[in-house]
Amino acid sequence: MMGHQAEKLEELVASKAKKVNKKAKKTRFIAITSGKGGVGKSTISSNLAYVLAQSGLNVGIFDADIGLANLDVMFNVKIKKNILHVLKGEATVSDILIPITRNLILIPGESGDEIIKYADAALFKRFMEEAQVLDKLDVMIIDTGAGIGEHIQMFLNAADDVIVVTVPDPAAITDAYATIKTVATLRNDIGLIMNQVKNEKEANAVFDKISKVALANIGENLNLQLIGKINSDVKISSSVKRRELFCVTHPSSISFTDITKIANKIISKLERNVLVTPNESGLTGLFKRLMEHF
Repeated sequence: MMGHQAEKLEELVASKAKKVNKKAKKTRFIAITSGKGGVGKSTISSNLAYVLAQSGLNVGIFDADIGLANLDVMFNVKIKKNILHVLKGEATVSDILIPITRNLILIPGESGDEIIKYADAALFKRFMEEAQVLDKLDVMIIDTGAGIGEHIQMFLNAADDVIVVTVPDPAAITDAYATIKTVATLRNDIGLIMNQVKNEKEANAVFDKISKVALANIGENLNLQLIGKINSDVKISSSVKRRELFCVTHPSSISFTDITKIANKIISKLERNVLVTPNESGLTGLFKRLMEHF
């Protein structure tokens, strides 16, 4: 039944694409995930989204960390409704969007399986029309839950890039490797961010260990890349406690330099001014990709 429903929704997406002739930017979907909680994934997602937006890009950040959703805390905003309310016909897309800065929008999300479960054909058709308000996005950061659950894999499947966050702790490293191994069944290119490290040397040393084990056990086709590192810094934890972004409160810190370097790497990968049909951009594009994996 689920497969039949997804097929119907896929047809709706395709028919919408044929009817609409306007062009839109292609949104790059970046999933940020982790093997376990408590490694700073959401802190990195929120600060990275902010820095990308400050560079002039139109950025959306989709909170898919279901059960532990805390991007509202990171941005110090209140969430009343999420994407599920839209799909159930209880709110419009515009109702749930939370502007953070001029170029940054928070999209309160839900798990992939919940999205599909409630995406009835009529509601989904209306949702696809409303979702066009986000077709201008250059980048959508998807802050997934920790671990390798099925609904998390849906978002990893739908993303252009997958970045795994870990810390130099044996248990976290083991969980990060397990995540990398799972993601490697979906794609060869995987990014890694080393968080809470002492310095670049430690980040590279831990990455080299993970990479060596991964290449030996997963295979040579794996392209695991160190996207960057973020130093352990008390300023970060104090900013989180105050519900502030560390890149805003401490712009002269090493951590800010670290997150900016990561943002610049992402910016360099973006395809600028690529015109595509609207069903490949914004929320519409994300949902189209989610449907394809059913």
